[in-house]
Amino acid sequence: MTDENALKGRAAIVTGGARGIGLAISEMLVARGASVIVADNGCNIDGRDPDPSVAQEVADQLGEQVRAYTSDLSVPAAAREAVDLAVEEFGSIDIVVNNAAILRDSLVFKAGADDWDTVIRNNLSAAYYLIGAATPVMREQSKAGRGVEEGDEDGKYVWGRIINLVSTAAYIGNYGQASYASAKGGLTSLMRITALDMQRSGITSNAVAPFAHTRVTEMIEPANDEQAAYKERGLTVPANHVGNLVGYLCSPAAQDVSGQLFGVRGREVMLFSQPRPMANIVAVGDEWDSDTLARTVEKEFRGDFADLVTDLEVFNTDPKV
Repeated sequence: MTDENALKGRAAIVTGGARGIGLAISEMLVARGASVIVADNGCNIDGRDPDPSVAQEVADQLGEQVRAYTSDLSVPAAAREAVDLAVEEFGSIDIVVNNAAILRDSLVFKAGADDWDTVIRNNLSAAYYLIGAATPVMREQSKAGRGVEEGDEDGKYVWGRIINLVSTAAYIGNYGQASYASAKGGLTSLMRITALDMQRSGITSNAVAPFAHTRVTEMIEPANDEQAAYKERGLTVPANHVGNLVGYLCSPAAQDVSGQLFGVRGREVMLFSQPRPMANIVAVGDEWDSDTLARTVEKEFRGDFADLVTDLEVFNTDPKV
């Protein structure tokens, strides 16, 4: 099967699908035969000033198998409406890509509660609402055998895909990004639980940490020379490589890939580890006394502590473009 028809018959929703990485994913899905709901309210990077024409223009450009959806997906009813639109227009919902994100950066000792709530609602809650609206439909499609190849005795729904776009800021950190990084970390947890909950239905769930030139990289305010170099390099990485990895995760070749965390930077694809115990110590007797615990932590754990650096410094190398 060629890329041109690899996803023929599938219907997708891509949030933030009209610009940057989301647009690259929308274009990839259409090029491979899928029908797509471009869900994008056209707001600025801070979540303000929505412009519905942004998504509509992309839908018009990408062709008859694309529809625009421009309501705010941080409202649960809007998520249900987007899924209903996919079913009404295309007969199903097979792929959900949670890509939309906003930024309202601030150091934790200066941050406001309203900005925190808005970022969490847009970047994390909206994804949960959409997954919650789409997965019941996907489960019914699984029971009905949608997408099952002829002669497949298992009869599982092999088209179901959920993909969350995350960020290394969630695992390594960056200055002033408490709300953004917390939301992206939450998306990784949401990905894992979704993978477990949907496993029996044959629906996969994965996360992708992208490195590409977007409105986010343009907004980076370097705190040192290393971060300035990172920004300069980041502006050279095209978003289409992210689309290619998402295309793989949506393909039949990735049917048994679920619960995984990937990264993609240009031609380089990474598989990230996920937290598991790496060392342990056990008290002798009923409990630790403070001095013994301190000495044992120093001896057994200190060498494995994570460095207090930002993701901009960890990935401050030339991308393979």
